[in-house]
Amino acid sequence: MDKKQAGTERLTAAKTALIVIDLQNGIVNSPRAPYTGVQVVQKASSMVRKFLEKGAFVVLVRVATFDGKDMLRPNTDQSSRSNRFSEGWDQWVPELADFTNAYTMTKRQWGAFYGTDLDAQLRRRGIQTVVLCGISTGIGVDTTAREAYQHGYSQIFVEDAMTASTKEEHDYVCHYIFPRIGRIRTCDEVLRLLSDE
Repeated sequence: MDKKQAGTERLTAAKTALIVIDLQNGIVNSPRAPYTGVQVVQKASSMVRKFLEKGAFVVLVRVATFDGKDMLRPNTDQSSRSNRFSEGWDQWVPELADFTNAYTMTKRQWGAFYGTDLDAQLRRRGIQTVVLCGISTGIGVDTTAREAYQHGYSQIFVEDAMTASTKEEHDYVCHYIFPRIGRIRTCDEVLRLLSDE
Protein backbone atom coordinates (compact mmCIF):
# COMPACT_ATOMS: atom_id res chain seq x y z
CA MET A 1 0.00 0.00 0.00
CA ASP A 2 1.15 3.56 -0.58
CA LYS A 3 2.49 5.09 2.60
CA LYS A 4 2.29 8.64 3.85
CA GLN A 5 4.81 9.58 6.50
CA ALA A 6 5.32 13.14 7.66
CA GLY A 7 3.30 14.31 4.66
CA THR A 8 5.53 12.50 2.15
CA GLU A 9 3.94 9.82 0.00
CA ARG A 10 5.84 6.74 -1.07
CA LEU A 11 5.24 3.95 -3.57
CA THR A 12 6.18 0.41 -2.56
CA ALA A 13 7.66 -1.35 -5.59
CA ALA A 14 6.27 -4.78 -4.70
CA LYS A 15 2.70 -3.43 -4.60
CA THR A 16 2.91 -1.02 -7.53
CA ALA A 17 2.63 -1.61 -11.28
CA LEU A 18 3.58 0.72 -14.10
CA ILE A 19 1.18 0.40 -17.05
CA VAL A 20 2.37 1.94 -20.32
CA ILE A 21 -0.35 2.43 -22.93
CA ASP A 22 0.12 2.15 -26.72
CA LEU A 23 3.68 3.41 -27.21
CA GLN A 24 3.92 1.80 -30.61
CA ASN A 25 5.05 3.01 -34.02
CA GLY A 26 1.67 3.88 -35.53
CA ILE A 27 0.55 5.88 -32.50
CA VAL A 28 3.68 7.62 -31.21
CA ASN A 29 4.59 8.96 -34.65
CA SER A 30 1.33 10.88 -35.21
CA PRO A 31 0.82 14.55 -34.23
CA ARG A 32 0.42 14.95 -30.45
CA ALA A 33 -0.09 17.72 -27.87
CA PRO A 34 0.84 19.11 -25.41
CA TYR A 35 3.85 16.75 -25.49
CA THR A 36 5.34 15.06 -28.53
CA GLY A 37 5.41 11.31 -28.87
CA VAL A 38 9.20 11.45 -28.51
CA GLN A 39 8.92 13.30 -25.19
CA VAL A 40 6.41 10.78 -23.83
CA VAL A 41 8.57 7.84 -24.91
CA GLN A 42 11.62 9.35 -23.17
CA LYS A 43 9.72 9.82 -19.88
CA ALA A 44 8.03 6.42 -20.07
CA SER A 45 11.31 4.65 -20.84
CA SER A 46 13.00 6.21 -17.81
CA MET A 47 10.13 5.02 -15.62
CA VAL A 48 10.16 1.50 -17.09
CA ARG A 49 13.89 1.24 -16.39
CA LYS A 50 13.56 2.49 -12.79
CA PHE A 51 10.48 0.38 -11.99
CA LEU A 52 12.17 -2.77 -13.27
CA GLU A 53 15.35 -1.97 -11.31
CA LYS A 54 13.24 -1.67 -8.15
CA GLY A 55 11.46 -4.97 -8.83
CA ALA A 56 8.07 -3.44 -9.66
CA PHE A 57 5.71 -5.05 -12.17
CA VAL A 58 5.76 -3.29 -15.56
CA VAL A 59 3.07 -3.85 -18.19
CA LEU A 60 3.56 -2.71 -21.78
CA VAL A 61 0.19 -2.55 -23.52
CA ARG A 62 -0.33 -2.26 -27.26
CA VAL A 63 -3.37 -2.25 -29.47
CA ALA A 64 -3.28 -4.56 -32.47
CA THR A 65 -5.54 -6.53 -34.76
CA PHE A 66 -5.40 -10.02 -36.21
CA ASP A 67 -7.39 -9.31 -39.36
CA GLY A 68 -9.27 -6.07 -38.71
CA LYS A 69 -12.46 -7.96 -37.83
CA ASP A 70 -11.56 -8.08 -34.13
CA MET A 71 -11.62 -4.29 -33.72
CA LEU A 72 -14.59 -2.27 -32.49
CA ARG A 73 -16.75 -0.72 -35.22
CA PRO A 74 -19.96 0.70 -33.72
CA ASN A 75 -21.92 3.43 -35.48
CA THR A 76 -20.66 6.83 -34.27
CA ASP A 77 -21.01 10.48 -35.27
CA GLN A 78 -17.27 10.82 -35.75
CA SER A 79 -15.55 8.23 -37.89
CA SER A 80 -12.76 6.29 -36.26
CA ARG A 81 -9.46 5.33 -37.80
CA SER A 82 -9.36 3.41 -41.01
CA ASN A 83 -8.94 -0.34 -40.83
CA ARG A 84 -5.90 0.03 -43.08
CA PHE A 85 -2.71 -0.02 -41.04
CA SER A 86 0.85 0.60 -42.16
CA GLU A 87 3.45 -2.13 -41.85
CA GLY A 88 4.73 -2.38 -38.27
CA TRP A 89 2.22 0.13 -36.87
CA ASP A 90 1.55 -2.08 -33.83
CA GLN A 91 5.20 -2.78 -32.95
CA TRP A 92 6.74 -1.24 -29.81
CA VAL A 93 8.86 1.82 -30.36
CA PRO A 94 12.57 0.87 -30.25
CA GLU A 95 13.05 2.47 -26.82
CA LEU A 96 10.65 -0.10 -25.28
CA ALA A 97 11.43 -3.15 -27.40
CA ASP A 98 14.49 -4.10 -25.35
CA PHE A 99 12.66 -4.36 -22.02
CA THR A 100 12.21 -8.12 -22.26
CA ASN A 101 11.49 -8.50 -18.53
CA ALA A 102 8.35 -6.37 -18.78
CA TYR A 103 4.98 -8.10 -19.17
CA THR A 104 3.55 -7.40 -22.63
CA MET A 105 -0.07 -7.64 -23.61
CA THR A 106 -2.29 -6.87 -26.58
CA LYS A 107 -5.72 -5.28 -26.44
CA ARG A 108 -8.35 -4.94 -29.17
CA GLN A 109 -10.06 -1.81 -27.84
CA TRP A 110 -9.30 1.42 -25.96
CA GLY A 111 -9.02 0.06 -22.41
CA ALA A 112 -6.43 -2.45 -21.18
CA PHE A 113 -8.71 -4.38 -18.80
CA TYR A 114 -11.66 -5.52 -20.90
CA GLY A 115 -11.00 -8.81 -22.68
CA THR A 116 -7.47 -9.21 -21.26
CA ASP A 117 -5.83 -10.86 -18.25
CA LEU A 118 -4.53 -7.56 -16.82
CA ASP A 119 -6.65 -7.65 -13.66
CA ALA A 120 -5.65 -11.26 -12.94
CA GLN A 121 -1.96 -10.46 -13.42
CA LEU A 122 -2.17 -7.49 -11.05
CA ARG A 123 -4.16 -9.29 -8.35
CA ARG A 124 -1.96 -12.38 -8.36
CA ARG A 125 1.01 -10.13 -7.63
CA GLY A 126 -0.75 -8.23 -4.85
CA ILE A 127 -0.68 -4.96 -6.78
CA GLN A 128 -2.60 -2.17 -5.06
CA THR A 129 -1.49 0.89 -7.03
CA VAL A 130 -1.14 1.37 -10.78
CA VAL A 131 0.88 4.16 -12.37
CA LEU A 132 -0.43 5.06 -15.82
CA CYS A 133 1.21 6.76 -18.78
CA GLY A 134 1.14 6.57 -22.57
CA ILE A 135 -0.95 7.67 -25.52
CA SER A 136 -3.60 8.89 -25.75
CA THR A 137 -4.55 10.72 -22.57
CA GLY A 138 -8.25 10.89 -23.46
CA ILE A 139 -8.59 7.46 -25.07
CA GLY A 140 -6.36 4.54 -24.05
CA VAL A 141 -5.09 6.03 -20.80
CA ASP A 142 -8.46 7.44 -19.72
CA THR A 143 -10.41 4.26 -20.54
CA THR A 144 -7.86 2.09 -18.73
CA ALA A 145 -7.96 4.49 -15.76
CA ARG A 146 -11.73 4.28 -15.47
CA GLU A 147 -11.58 0.49 -15.64
CA ALA A 148 -8.83 0.41 -12.98
CA TYR A 149 -10.93 2.67 -10.75
CA GLN A 150 -13.90 0.33 -11.06
CA HIS A 151 -11.62 -2.59 -10.15
CA GLY A 152 -10.61 -0.76 -6.96
CA TYR A 153 -6.98 0.12 -7.71
CA SER A 154 -5.33 3.26 -6.40
CA GLN A 155 -3.88 5.21 -9.31
CA ILE A 156 -1.23 7.75 -10.19
CA PHE A 157 -1.34 9.52 -13.54
CA VAL A 158 1.98 10.73 -14.91
CA GLU A 159 0.86 13.95 -16.58
CA ASP A 160 4.06 14.66 -18.50
CA ALA A 161 4.41 11.05 -19.72
CA MET A 162 1.12 11.06 -21.60
CA THR A 163 -0.27 13.13 -24.44
CA ALA A 164 -3.29 13.42 -26.71
CA SER A 165 -4.42 14.52 -30.16
CA THR A 166 -4.92 18.05 -28.81
CA LYS A 167 -3.82 20.00 -25.75
CA GLU A 168 -7.49 20.66 -24.94
CA GLU A 169 -8.28 16.93 -24.75
CA HIS A 170 -5.25 16.25 -22.54
CA ASP A 171 -5.99 19.18 -20.23
CA TYR A 172 -9.67 18.28 -19.88
CA VAL A 173 -8.98 14.71 -18.75
CA CYS A 174 -6.16 15.77 -16.41
CA HIS A 175 -8.21 18.57 -14.89
CA TYR A 176 -11.69 17.06 -14.64
CA ILE A 177 -11.41 13.24 -14.72
CA PHE A 178 -8.12 12.04 -13.26
CA PRO A 179 -8.31 13.99 -9.95
CA ARG A 180 -11.60 12.22 -9.20
CA ILE A 181 -10.18 8.71 -9.63
CA GLY A 182 -6.54 9.06 -8.62
CA ARG A 183 -3.56 11.39 -8.16
CA ILE A 184 -1.66 13.37 -10.79
CA ARG A 185 2.13 13.55 -10.59
CA THR A 186 5.07 14.26 -12.88
CA CYS A 187 7.59 11.66 -14.03
CA ASP A 188 10.27 13.06 -11.70
CA GLU A 189 7.87 12.97 -8.75
CA VAL A 190 6.95 9.34 -9.42
CA LEU A 191 10.59 8.29 -9.69
CA ARG A 192 11.31 9.95 -6.33
CA LEU A 193 8.34 8.17 -4.70
CA LEU A 194 9.35 4.64 -5.69
CA SER A 195 10.97 2.68 -2.88
CA ASP A 196 12.19 -0.91 -2.47
CA GLU A 197 10.10 -1.60 0.64
